Amino acid sequence: MNKQIKFILLALVAVTSLALADSDSDVSAKDTKKIVQNNFLETEQKGIKLSGYVDAGYSYNFNSANGSRVVGREGVDSSSRGDFNLYAFKMALEKSLSSENRAQAGFRVDVMIGEDANYLANRNTIESNGYADQNGFNTDQDSNALFLEQAYVSLRAPVGNGWDFKVGKFVSILGYEVIERPANMNVTYGLLWNQFPLYYTGVLSSYKFDDYLDGKLGVVNGSNTDNNTTTSGKGDGCAVLAALNVTAPGSNANWSNNFQYSSNSENNTAAPRKDDNTTPVGLAWGPSSATGYTFIYNSWGNWAPKFSDDKLLFAFNTVLGTFNSNDANSHGYGSRNLGGTTWYGAGLYTKYQFNDFFALGSRAEYLGGNNEGKLSYNDYDEYSYVNGGSASSGLSLWEYTLTSSFNVIDNLLLRAEYRMDWGNASNVYYNNSSQKSSGSGPSYYGGAEIVYSF
Repeated sequence: MNKQIKFILLALVAVTSLALADSDSDVSAKDTKKIVQNNFLETEQKGIKLSGYVDAGYSYNFNSANGSRVVGREGVDSSSRGDFNLYAFKMALEKSLSSENRAQAGFRVDVMIGEDANYLANRNTIESNGYADQNGFNTDQDSNALFLEQAYVSLRAPVGNGWDFKVGKFVSILGYEVIERPANMNVTYGLLWNQFPLYYTGVLSSYKFDDYLDGKLGVVNGSNTDNNTTTSGKGDGCAVLAALNVTAPGSNANWSNNFQYSSNSENNTAAPRKDDNTTPVGLAWGPSSATGYTFIYNSWGNWAPKFSDDKLLFAFNTVLGTFNSNDANSHGYGSRNLGGTTWYGAGLYTKYQFNDFFALGSRAEYLGGNNEGKLSYNDYDEYSYVNGGSASSGLSLWEYTLTSSFNVIDNLLLRAEYRMDWGNASNVYYNNSSQKSSGSGPSYYGGAEIVYSF
């Protein structure tokens, strides 16, 4: 109690001192800032910046069956029927490198809490009943989940124009869309985003050759893992990253080319994996031993025509990937050789900023492959294993999204969205109880989002 009384007295003294100070607003502001500096951590004074956002909304999936979820979508975007969502509370703490070409260091930490964090931290799971799951059902949503998106040390070596390094955990270099929903053109995540790696743990270097060309090169454990699992946890495997980015004169267009090669099959797909973390990409139940590789090439770009006065934006996103894996023992269900799986896709984006208040954006995507091994469960359930089966059906998914954005006041964004998904019969949506196909769609979505950034 004495401590509380002492705190109240100190607060009264501070307020009284301000009241007796010069009435000029600048003087009062300085006095207030001095009090804050004496009692609290003022990160800006040390070059450390705190930023983030709160993202919430409502989504409704017009699926024909209760308990179904849409294949290819991020889990929160796939929940059946209507659902209020706390997508994320995102907070980032950073001491960035300055523009000076000198030896220096910094850091960045990104933490996310919310339903998206639950999916991002547990992207690939197997339910207790043995069925594959993508956190896509209503009962999977958990706004209390925590996801450490990034935590790395940044370094600059004064070599040439300055050679930068990230050491630790950092987000993927692949794809046009990013993990943060408010930074994307649409509320829901795209089909291609859901098939790209999310993050890596390792070292990534970057070098800017001039104003028009820069590149990246890195070595990491593998995709979506803090540990070395690129050889099913049985050896010293790794993944190599590379990127080459071209920026047009005037900086109104750029073209990014990104590569990833892994020494074995990756744990990097939205398709499920076994809880023991030994499953290569695309295998729902996971082999006792496997050999293979993963290669991904991603190319994306955007263009803001100068004649539109920065109101019009065009963008594209493409991917070509392949992996090879051999499964010698499918956990009692027989043996098989999956062989090579190739997937490919493309997306087109447009956005027009009518005025400071209103913008309209759209996205159209296609995801295909020579079989369903990249994301489908249908050829990897127990029925296929009993017969020594393998994925044979072709993969074909489509989606179209239309998003309206309203910048109501500073730092406040409102968005409304309509989306439609369709594809071949074995892929579009599944029933919770059987995991078998419910139809080829289309599956419709409607939703709204509110974001406050700081």
